[in-house]
Amino acid sequence: MTDRPFSLCVYCGSRDGADPAYRDAATELGRSIAARGWRLVYGAGDVGLMGAVADAATTAGAPTLGVIPTHLLSTEAPRRAFGDRVITETMHERKKVMFMNADAVAVLPGGAGSLDEFFEVLTWAQLGLHAKPIVLLDVNGYWQPLVALVEHVIHEGFAAETLRGLFTVAATVDDLVAVLEKGTPA
Repeated sequence: MTDRPFSLCVYCGSRDGADPAYRDAATELGRSIAARGWRLVYGAGDVGLMGAVADAATTAGAPTLGVIPTHLLSTEAPRRAFGDRVITETMHERKKVMFMNADAVAVLPGGAGSLDEFFEVLTWAQLGLHAKPIVLLDVNGYWQPLVALVEHVIHEGFAAETLRGLFTVAATVDDLVAVLEKGTPA
């Protein structure tokens, strides 16, 4: 039994992206985390979608845990504090600390870093190392090419069909929250 609230690890871009809907979804997710009494676990920056979700969650009263490696302190460190923060030596350590402190993972639109984080936790699930929910927030179809790639990998025989069941695609923040609430304690 743990004394901390349900903790959602959010992987997302350190940029806003081209579609304003991405930032809107990040802000909505931050507010939803707070409204449910959850804790946000994130990359500790105040830039891009990462900053939007943290700012919204913190402003609405959610506890947060930000994890940032030393080499990103000059470019991504928040100008204002968003709750608790852990400083790691490496990106690998950052990802490990974030995942270990979370009950579930949400992946918002993002770039190479978000893809790396998604595939790492997906691989761990495939290997049976965890059973935490992984949810892609598919804002305006952002993740559809990734979903198609996973299907291609399965079709070409590089993964079992069970791979597609290791993550869920949610079109909206409400859908994402509904998926997580099915698996969270009352």
